[in-house]
Amino acid sequence: MANYPQLDDCSGVWTLKEVHDAVMGGYWRGNGTALVQGNLLNGTVEKYNLITKGNTTAFGNLVDPGKNYYSGGISSFIRALKGGGSDVDENHIQAIDYATFATDGNYADFGDLSSTTNYNAGSSNSTRGIFGTGSVPGVSNKIEYVTMASTGNTTDFGDTTVARTQAGATSSPIRSLFAGGTTPTVQNVIDFVTIANTGNATDFGDLVGTIRQLNQGIISSSTRGVFAGGFNPTMSSVIQNVTMASQGNAIDYGDLLQTTRLQASASDSIRGVCFYGYSNPGYENTIEQFNIASGGQSVDTGGDTTVTSGGGSGVSNSHGGLNDGYQGTRIAPIPQGVGSGQRAIFMGGAAPAAKDTIDFMTINTEGNATDFGNLIAGNNGHGAAVSSSTRIAYGGGYTSPANTNIIQYVEFKSTGNTADFGNLTTTSRRSGGASSETRGVRFGGMNPGRMNVIDFITIASVGDASDFGDLSASTADNAGLSSSTRGIIGGGSAPSNVNVVEYITIASAGNTTDFGDLTEARRYLSGCSSSTRGVFYGGMQPNASEVIDFITIASTGNATDFGDPGTTPPADSYGCGASNNITGLFAGRNGSALVEKITIASVGNGATFGDLSVTRNNLSGNSNGHGGLS
Repeated sequence: MANYPQLDDCSGVWTLKEVHDAVMGGYWRGNGTALVQGNLLNGTVEKYNLITKGNTTAFGNLVDPGKNYYSGGISSFIRALKGGGSDVDENHIQAIDYATFATDGNYADFGDLSSTTNYNAGSSNSTRGIFGTGSVPGVSNKIEYVTMASTGNTTDFGDTTVARTQAGATSSPIRSLFAGGTTPTVQNVIDFVTIANTGNATDFGDLVGTIRQLNQGIISSSTRGVFAGGFNPTMSSVIQNVTMASQGNAIDYGDLLQTTRLQASASDSIRGVCFYGYSNPGYENTIEQFNIASGGQSVDTGGDTTVTSGGGSGVSNSHGGLNDGYQGTRIAPIPQGVGSGQRAIFMGGAAPAAKDTIDFMTINTEGNATDFGNLIAGNNGHGAAVSSSTRIAYGGGYTSPANTNIIQYVEFKSTGNTADFGNLTTTSRRSGGASSETRGVRFGGMNPGRMNVIDFITIASVGDASDFGDLSASTADNAGLSSSTRGIIGGGSAPSNVNVVEYITIASAGNTTDFGDLTEARRYLSGCSSSTRGVFYGGMQPNASEVIDFITIASTGNATDFGDPGTTPPADSYGCGASNNITGLFAGRNGSALVEKITIASVGNGATFGDLSVTRNNLSGNSNGHGGLS
């Protein structure tokens, strides 16, 4: 087999046929992290590298770190989710927990299943995760789903062909399969659903025999689904597979080293891996693997799990259900230009009461905003919104009766409510923000007086902000914008209005450096950028400012007049900006629903774009196509 490229090893040349074969065969894999979620002893989560192998290591704990087992597991490239299970008192669990693969640490609350359930099975593609069957406590035929990039409770999907518990599951990017289980009569049924559609399952075929307590975790390439081990009435070592695009019975094509049940499992589209489990006369801590394409006898990896147990669920960020054509081996291109459909997201605000509203617009299509979801809590003071091409994070602000240090986030590609990200280094409101693809930076603010604090987050990884450096003076009510290398902060109050423009190099922590001056000292202004030009829009000085000015981000120097806001209400306070590489949008001026636009590369007055879904000011916003992402 050819050695296909990884992000950290991309030398060489591949033919189109080699790429096609790799994609269709599921060989072209990502970084191969597996997590083993909970077990019969506790709620710990272990991490395993599917490529380099070795022992498992500690990742963190589930939300309930006590005994936590018999759950379903689903995963995307980014997130791992655990749904249902049993607790220390053998009560069934309704909660869904989640974590981010890239960041070791404890899980957070995602939402709930429709009912308390254990022995349920999980499967997923890169966007939608499905939980099916289980004990509630009677046997269940429920199928329910979540969108993994957001948070919230499950939605009804349909029913399996047979109500059962202790089934196994696997998936391709298109289909999810459920196999085996008990009604309590032990079953050999395999049924399937199309993940993108809702509806009842269809009969797929049969396993090689009736079996329950199959591996818990997706073992698949993009084309082949695998089930391993199990119990009825004795334990099994059989490894069996199906071709998921067709229908038919499973084929026995290999054996585990030991007859095993209650093992967790995961895969990276090349190999299937099974962790611990029960094998007479007791529980194991072994890790074994086999080749998905060829089957055969599994082999001991030489590594061990940190616990000797069973009953956990396995997930990975590279299983066959995630094969999007490159299996995560290259960074997705950042869309540019007309027609690319980037989103601007506007969050929170006041009208005059606090609003938890999130709405969005497609930057290249004029029209009104659409509801996206809600903040964790209503927030009626400026936070700082920073974003990558996939995620927007909103930090700080004012939630009556006090400032907050909460950071919350959503993914651009889906809709839904924010999830907890972490905390700022200090509570604050009325801050500015700038971001690159990897890092988001917050400047200044008030708590209760003005501050010179600069802190930052790594946008892809949930966690608390870290200290970056200091502004030249304690400032609030400023506006931020960025290129891929520089973060710019302009204007604000200290406490008088200021015309100062400063900059940082986003990748390097440190204090700001003087850039130049705005054409007019003002606060409450808005900012946006292309990859080369930054624009500051409106504000107060001390009344409404009718100024738009701009800078060239890569150089230093004073701002230049751009034009005037082209519509009423006047361009005074509390608005925010968002952009792609061509168009800048400005929303929330003077408590209006109006959203205005400019073409960043030219000069001229603003024009009407559309309206927000809720009239408000004090909101924050950003986009997945701004100049910091180019």
